[in-house]
Amino acid sequence: MKDLISSKHESKTRENAGLGKIVMKMENMRVKHFALPFLVLLCLARICSNSLTADHYPDQILFGKKHFVLVHGAGHGAWCWYKLATLLTSTGHNVTTLDLAASGINQIQVEQVHLFSEYVEPLISFLGSLTPKERVILVGHSLGGAVISIAMERFPEKIAAAVYATAVMPGRSLSYLTIHDKLKERWDTKQMSSYQLSPPEDLILALSLLRPSPTFNEDIKLTDEKYGLVPRVFIVCDQDLTIEEEIQMWMIRENPPNEVKVINGSDHMVMFSRPLELFSNLLKIAEKYS
Repeated sequence: MKDLISSKHESKTRENAGLGKIVMKMENMRVKHFALPFLVLLCLARICSNSLTADHYPDQILFGKKHFVLVHGAGHGAWCWYKLATLLTSTGHNVTTLDLAASGINQIQVEQVHLFSEYVEPLISFLGSLTPKERVILVGHSLGGAVISIAMERFPEKIAAAVYATAVMPGRSLSYLTIHDKLKERWDTKQMSSYQLSPPEDLILALSLLRPSPTFNEDIKLTDEKYGLVPRVFIVCDQDLTIEEEIQMWMIRENPPNEVKVINGSDHMVMFSRPLELFSNLLKIAEKYS
C-alpha cells in the first residue's frame, strides 16, 4: 500500500502539527459526501461478521464486566475505535470512546486549542462524572498516551490500569517535550507511514474523517504520588513506522511500565491492522489489574 504521507508534504506536516499529526492529501482522493455512510457500513459489516463472542471463543469468557475508555491519537477521533469497541461490547464489556477537543465530531476548531488542558477536557469531564467507586481501563493510542497520562495525574483513583498502545509515554523521568523532540528529529530524516498494513477500507475511512491536530509546546507535570499510582502497560507494535519500535523501546527503558506486551505485524494503527490481538491483550490486562 502507498504510504499515506508523501515526502512532498512531510516538512509542512512537521512544522504545523506537533506530535503525531499526519496530514492527509485529500484533494486526490475525492471521497464524495454521499459515500461516507456506505464506507462506515462496509467497515462495520466487515468487523461484525468476524466479531468475537464469549459463546464462540471459550477462552474469552468473561470473568467480570469491565469498563474500557478508548482515547484516540492526533487527527483521529472516536470513530477509529469501531472495530475494538465492537469486539469489547460483543463480549459484555462497557466501552466509552471520546472525541477530544477539535477531533472527530467535537465542535471546537483546531485554532481554538492551544493548551493540553483544553485538548483533554472531554476526557477529564467524563472521568469526573464517574461514581466514586467506578474504575476504568484507560487506553491511549499515539498522542493519546500523553492525554491519558494527564488523566492519571488528575484521577488516579478512577483508573485501574493505563494502556499505552504504541503511544507517547511520558513520566517523571521522561518529559513529553523530550519525546516530542526525539520523534520530530526522526520524522525530519525518515518517511512516515501509519496505515501501511491496515485494510484499504480503513484507509479510505480515515481520509474522509481525519482533522488537523493541535500543536503543543508545553510539558506535562506528572508525580509519583498520583500518576505513579496507576499500573501502566505498554503495547509494542513492531511494524510501526510513525513511532518506530526503536523509539517505543527507548520510552520503555527511560520510563519503565509495569508490563510490556508485543503485537507483531501491526502498523501504527493497531486498532485497524491487528484488532483481534489488541482485543485479546486488553482482556488479559483488564483481568490482571482490575
